[in-house]
Amino acid sequence: MINVVNNSNNPYFNLALEEYFVKYKDLGEDILILWQNEPVIVVGKNQNTYEELDLEYVDKNNIKVVRRLSGGGAVYHDLGNLNFTIIKNKSKLHKNDFSFFSLPVVSCLNKLGVKATFSGRNDILIDGKKFSGNSQYFHKEKLLHHGTILFSSDLTILSKALKVKKEKFESKGIKSVKSRVTNISEHIDKGLSLIKFKDMLIQCFFESRKENPKTYVLSEEDTKNINELVNNKYGTWEWNFGKSPKFNYNKEMRFDAGSICVKVNVIDGIMKEFKVEGDFFEENPIKEMEDLFIDKKFNIEDIKNIIEKNDVSKYILKLTNDDFMKLFL
Repeated sequence: MINVVNNSNNPYFNLALEEYFVKYKDLGEDILILWQNEPVIVVGKNQNTYEELDLEYVDKNNIKVVRRLSGGGAVYHDLGNLNFTIIKNKSKLHKNDFSFFSLPVVSCLNKLGVKATFSGRNDILIDGKKFSGNSQYFHKEKLLHHGTILFSSDLTILSKALKVKKEKFESKGIKSVKSRVTNISEHIDKGLSLIKFKDMLIQCFFESRKENPKTYVLSEEDTKNINELVNNKYGTWEWNFGKSPKFNYNKEMRFDAGSICVKVNVIDGIMKEFKVEGDFFEENPIKEMEDLFIDKKFNIEDIKNIIEKNDVSKYILKLTNDDFMKLFL
């Protein structure tokens, strides 16, 4: 096994790096990567991005959003979270065997006097609280297994960023299961830093295979190829939002103008149907306003731009642009 050194905190780069090594770069043996991200929501391959996070909170707090290759639920990463990736060559033996790949994490914590246990299919717990979730992706003869490790993450931001009002959506996407979580730092000696824990964990992974640590440093060509994946895929709206399953967005509010409900059908992140209903009075045909949103991206910035370029009171008596925007927040 080779430890690929990755000091990047850019989530787009880090997810692209995984794809690069599982699809395009073969080092001839299994790969270990330990990495951290600046604040980001990482959604599962088959999830509806819009449904998994509080878009307004994420936008205001400059939290990035990226989609990964593997399935499973949405997770929050920050610099207090340590991620591990194992890419295994030419073996289907451990496909969907989450405990096999996570065992070194449990062993490492045992050395620190912390009792960690597996739970369900892909979680690791301390005292009944989740600190690690795992998922997998299989490509040809390579298996990618990756997991999160909450070391000292901001759990308040985690809960706020992933919070969403489920009644606003009706979707065929897979919904994340929010469970009680904990940081490893709450259960170990306060003098142990994340950097020291990371070094310990690398050692535990190699010890589990009875191998001496080996490292691989990214070449200029590697970095160039990974950045191409960032530019063409992981850094794009089309991958991170447009890949969301078909879903319907519904929200109703009461204003001075009356009760107003918006109903939007979204396919691949694009608004295909847009309806405004309620007991309001029309100034001009409401369909003219609805048509302004058809075939536009379903995100806050694009919707805001459409509203700002138009006067909604031209269509709905006494309704302000600011009030109409509230239907999307």
